[in-house]
Amino acid sequence: MPEAAWDDLVLDSASDEDGVWELFHENSKVDRHGHHVPDDEVAVRMLQMAPALDYEGAPAIDLPRNFDDFTMPLWPAIVSRVTPQRIEPAPIPVGTLAAILFAGCGVTRSNRETNFLRPFRTAPSGGALYPLELYVVSKHISCLTAGLYHYNAAQHGLRRLRSGDFSIDLSRVLVEFQAHLAFDATAIVMITALFGRSTFKYGARGYRFVLLEAGHVAQNINLAVTAMGMGCFNIGGFYDRAADRFLGIDGLNQSTIYMIAIGKLAALHEPPLSPPGAAPQ
Repeated sequence: MPEAAWDDLVLDSASDEDGVWELFHENSKVDRHGHHVPDDEVAVRMLQMAPALDYEGAPAIDLPRNFDDFTMPLWPAIVSRVTPQRIEPAPIPVGTLAAILFAGCGVTRSNRETNFLRPFRTAPSGGALYPLELYVVSKHISCLTAGLYHYNAAQHGLRRLRSGDFSIDLSRVLVEFQAHLAFDATAIVMITALFGRSTFKYGARGYRFVLLEAGHVAQNINLAVTAMGMGCFNIGGFYDRAADRFLGIDGLNQSTIYMIAIGKLAALHEPPLSPPGAAPQ
């Protein structure tokens, strides 16, 4: 989207920024006489939507489906999850990345020959519309060229969009106090949303659902990373337009909403406190 067009959408510096979230919250509330799309129209739209962006023509990489690296039970993963003091860019196998991405939003049921119109995934989604698309900036993944990739959840595969080490570029996308994560991470997952997949049915409420879903996906990734003995930073501090330009998306129909930096726990990382009732370690 041209920069000039953005100027028509944003507040000037003298505006009351606090009023923006209040207006959005009020106008995205549900009432009995609000936004409604007939079920048959919803079904038609769902059948027309591809399950994931394809990036046809970009080099494709099939990901392994053996997830034996998940050895930690759920409860220890939950109570052990913590934002570490630091991470390091240690190499990891491509199978580890595959398992992390699948945990985030992988397809768990195809729903072929059922009444459901779209496959189900590991994370819940309002109306099973799945508006999120994940990208991976990879540096230290075995058997994977450093570069920018798109994760196709429907095919459980990657498409390489650009090759190279983008640490410097990505550091300029992150706010200054988190710019180091572009260098410290083994990989960074960038979560984007195609808002229309949700808002056509739910209107402004659909925007809320998109953000909630990003949280579901991020928590799945956090638990998977923890279960594998690694650490991650959840990143909300980034320059949105710079992030969208980096990915080559328009920033309006599709935009970046969350990032997760993944890496090896640095030596100075302290283990989390034991949960209440746990034996001393």
